[in-house]
Amino acid sequence: MQGTVDDFAFGAVTPAASYLVAGVSSALGLRCVVRSLINRQSWKPGWLALGAATIGCGIWTMHFVAMVGFRIQGIPIDYDSRLTSLSLVVAIVTAGAGVFVVGYRGATPVTLTAAGVLTGLAVVATHYTGMAALELNGSLEYDSLTVTASVLIAVTAATAALWTAASYRGFPAALGAGLLMGVALTGTHYIGMSALAVHLRGATDASYMTGLYGNSSPASILLPLLIGPVVFLILAGVIVMFDPQLVLGGGDRSLATPRRRRATAVAPERPAHPPQTAQTASLFEPRDQPVGRHASPRGR
Repeated sequence: MQGTVDDFAFGAVTPAASYLVAGVSSALGLRCVVRSLINRQSWKPGWLALGAATIGCGIWTMHFVAMVGFRIQGIPIDYDSRLTSLSLVVAIVTAGAGVFVVGYRGATPVTLTAAGVLTGLAVVATHYTGMAALELNGSLEYDSLTVTASVLIAVTAATAALWTAASYRGFPAALGAGLLMGVALTGTHYIGMSALAVHLRGATDASYMTGLYGNSSPASILLPLLIGPVVFLILAGVIVMFDPQLVLGGGDRSLATPRRRRATAVAPERPAHPPQTAQTASLFEPRDQPVGRHASPRGR
């Protein structure tokens, strides 16, 4: 018996929420990757690890936010906790492989393409591992052509997002890259769901059930699982937004700004007659170096 699948039990709420999560988390993760590239003296492993975890958590959270609106007519559904947790690990590890390739090999065409493929595969692997975690009185079957289309969309959009983030390092580029990655995530999910067919086993109730499993609904099962990743994404956003180099959108230029401001501030106070050279030179000397070699003998 064929089961009737509904991906939009809450209308446009879950697709919009999943796309928002996908876009924001992707933008944050890509900014972490850029942060590791613009200043080679930064703590590269830490920024890359944060970027990998942010993108991976975003992929996983997007999938299960979308699954809150998933229903099958006539049967209850539940989720296997081990496979659900495994899908999060798969997302972080696979996305992390692409992130570290760019971080340590540089933003070359080859590495960006390889990282895009790995990130797209992270989206695909997370989706189908998460779908394997479904527990229901039936079996899942996928149309191979539609699955192939979902893989191509994930890889293409993820690669384009990485190219955009690495090539243009301002806020508009980060926003555009996040929107492209959001397309990769949500597009893969909903195209993959359109490939799904559910074959039910045994007799089922003909009424439309809202995923009742005991006294729990899909929302009550999934929402507690989403709390941890969502809190992590918020903390990652705070770290990224309060990093000066990412806010300014520059690299080493931001390191020279304080000295330039200092020189500009003291310039009007310089005397117009000798000993101008001595006073000016002392402003840029180390504090522990004695200035007596510029002083006149009368000051001794």
